[in-house]
Amino acid sequence: MTNSLRRAALIWMTGLLTIVGIGAILVAYVYARDEAAEFLDGQLRQIALTAGTGLSPAAGSAVADQDPEDRFAITIWDGAGRVVNQSPPDVRIPRQAKPGFGYVSAGGESWRVYTVGDQARTVQVAQRETVRAEIADSAALGAAAPILIVIPLSWLVVGWAMNRMIGRLNDLAEDVAARSAKATEPIPIAGVPSEVKPLVESMNGLIARLQAAAEAQRRFLADAAHELRTPLAAMQIQVENLAGGGVAGQDERVAALAAGVKRAGALVNQLLSLERLEGSAAGVGGTFDVGALLLDCVADCAPLALVNDVDIGIDFTADAKIQGVERDVRALFASLIDNATRYTPPGGKIDVALSRREGRPVVEIVDTGPGLPKGAETRIFDRFYRGAPHDTEGTGLGLAIARRIAERHGFELTVENRADGSNGVIARVVMPSDADRPGVGAA
Repeated sequence: MTNSLRRAALIWMTGLLTIVGIGAILVAYVYARDEAAEFLDGQLRQIALTAGTGLSPAAGSAVADQDPEDRFAITIWDGAGRVVNQSPPDVRIPRQAKPGFGYVSAGGESWRVYTVGDQARTVQVAQRETVRAEIADSAALGAAAPILIVIPLSWLVVGWAMNRMIGRLNDLAEDVAARSAKATEPIPIAGVPSEVKPLVESMNGLIARLQAAAEAQRRFLADAAHELRTPLAAMQIQVENLAGGGVAGQDERVAALAAGVKRAGALVNQLLSLERLEGSAAGVGGTFDVGALLLDCVADCAPLALVNDVDIGIDFTADAKIQGVERDVRALFASLIDNATRYTPPGGKIDVALSRREGRPVVEIVDTGPGLPKGAETRIFDRFYRGAPHDTEGTGLGLAIARRIAERHGFELTVENRADGSNGVIARVVMPSDADRPGVGAA
């Protein structure tokens, strides 16, 4: 059955009001029956005593009439105006001049009286107004008590029912919040209230459209990069053929052209790498030594560091073997070390450290460069964003690729300004320990 907030609220409210209504009937009935029984029992006794003229009140049982205020005041006069019977004897209600109903004050109390008679006899019956008020109060209390009880009870019952239904909305919100930007599975609609179901279906439609758009973007990126690769390779060959032509000024122009072609080729390769990493398929991984991999990455960057007059230091205080796609992890560390090498000014220093913290391998690359501009920390991993000076070579894709590799391997990657008071950036990669190691190359 489809869940519905409206149906649930109506069912619970109807059930609650039905139960309260039945309870109100029972309570009011019991309350009125007991009050009327006590009152009428006393009246039966008093009428019996009054009907037998001359009977003493002691002749009747006192148990049935426990409240003296409930007794009628009955007075009987004969045709000569003499009192034939008066019950009780200590209550004297003045004789009314006119027959019928009326109100009389006697003995400091208000009475409701009824007078009837003829030439031979007049009978007057009086009843205290307090008795009538007591009966009315009891009836009102019996009717109002269930209503007064239902107000806080309805808060509890309806609140519990609504929390039960809204709890499903909270589960839905948590499911949506836990999804990554690359999640493609539709949001499950099982157990979702019918009023919210159209919203969830619309969100699923939006997810499908976004996924289709992202897939089209990736296909375009891959196709464009592949198409650019061939002409760039041809241009590189032609540039190499032009080198050494001997024409004055030609070598400088050829060198600039070769550098431009090289940068374009590097951009194409990075676009292809990013497209491959954005795909759903994970590469085949294995176990490898992190320290050896870092040494290779440092050796690859050593020529550039030498040209830029940058000193690269190594500090390995622990050994670490991890599982993953070695080619991708190499690209991750190479990108971080290459960034540090390019952005560190001449005479600067880069420290590449490998250690363990709480059983987890940690790699830190610390440089003495200019650091990140204010506000760049939130955008440093965006594609094509460059927080470095504009005269520094780069494509703005290196850290975007590094972050995707880290996500696929379950690494924690942070790039931020140094907190020790020195200028520069510290890039930190925290890898899983053997105990919490994810699947090899998991996406």
